[in-house]
Amino acid sequence: MSGPAGEMLRALLVWLLLCVLAVINGAVREAALVPSLGVAAAHVASTALLCAIILVVAWLTTRWVGARTARDAWRVGLLWVTLTLAFELLAGHYAFGASWSALLADYDVTRGRVWILVPIVTLLAPVAAARGRRRA
Repeated sequence: MSGPAGEMLRALLVWLLLCVLAVINGAVREAALVPSLGVAAAHVASTALLCAIILVVAWLTTRWVGARTARDAWRVGLLWVTLTLAFELLAGHYAFGASWSALLADYDVTRGRVWILVPIVTLLAPVAAARGRRRA
């Protein structure tokens, strides 16, 4: 499948990979980082690690996805961030029973929560990778 539909299908497959990596990141946070760093520092470290993972995956997959232009890259980033927020909020609330306030608490930077960086990086990573690939 080629064209925009093929691009979106490949972008969806990459997003599914990102989901798997995010779950692994969360497991590492709980198993290794929280016991050694504490909850607050583990949250920051895990967020930074996931942002790095997203950037690397975007760099490695932008050509395959087909995001060669800025417009294509923005479309991929919008897809990824929409799916990410929908999954996190809807699955978090309806499948895992988390309250809306608990889910939104991770976005409260006034309380040291930096999770807002994940959707920002998720949106911008394909754009940054496409631009970087064009320059390289």
